[in-house]
Amino acid sequence: MSIIRPWTEPAGRIRTLSVSLGTGSASASVATADSVFRRASGDDAHAGFLVVNADDWGRNRSTTAAILNCTLRGAASSVSAMVFMEDSERAAVIAQEREIDAGLHLNLTTSFSASRCNAKLVKYQEELARHLLRGRFAQTVFHPGLIRSFEYVVRTQLDEFRRLYQKDPDRVDGHHHMHLCVNVLLGGLLPSGIVVRRNCSFMRGEKSYANILYRQAVDFFLERKHLLADYFFELPPIEPRRLQRIFGLARRHVVELETHPANPEEYKFLMEGEIGRLAGDIAIAPHFVAPQRGLERRGHS
Repeated sequence: MSIIRPWTEPAGRIRTLSVSLGTGSASASVATADSVFRRASGDDAHAGFLVVNADDWGRNRSTTAAILNCTLRGAASSVSAMVFMEDSERAAVIAQEREIDAGLHLNLTTSFSASRCNAKLVKYQEELARHLLRGRFAQTVFHPGLIRSFEYVVRTQLDEFRRLYQKDPDRVDGHHHMHLCVNVLLGGLLPSGIVVRRNCSFMRGEKSYANILYRQAVDFFLERKHLLADYFFELPPIEPRRLQRIFGLARRHVVELETHPANPEEYKFLMEGEIGRLAGDIAIAPHFVAPQRGLERRGHS
């Protein structure tokens, strides 16, 4: 498959907020902000939403460009921003100018590439990466010797996000899903009350019973202090029947779909309107949506 070069839509196209289906005459629906807030607040108990979130915003210029194109097409609801990467500063400016919904993409495993990283941050992150990438189950093992390193690396990224985006992050997910590692969870390192990405959801028979039980336990732990989407799926594998089943859940639930537009196959799927054809009348949220009823259950105002 040939690589599709990222391009940027003219500013005038932003207001269209639809995804062309190429050979078809329909377009992927993109809901208004008012309808998002109405559904998310629980006014319609059976209403759902499809949140298409693009990961790795700011990792490098080509990744930022690919994600920007998808957001301008209305094919991505929101982005997860990396800090201390080579394009983090420029990407933050673009997000604020374009009013792109950005959360923090916590990075514990991929080397920082920005020039303004201090030596302590680089050293501590390298320690974490060695531990977390050691084996398949490394993130499920609490490492007491790395408590201070985890605290410093997470806190520093939160602070850098605040500096770049001039606000507290209202949601956090993780590069390679490492925000769900035991040291981060038991250390209480993520701010309370914000949206945090849950574990991947799977269709029946895709994972073992033990695997599902562990993921459910982690999600239950998260729900004590954070908001979670009802379901979370990765876009690949891009199989129409699988994706239609996922999109069907969004009729009644808030479903987050993780995408990586830097991947040529995913970029093509999003930019050529295939997501709109498969989603049909399922609305793609114009920004990230989380069920507010979760907060009500936990007694928050």
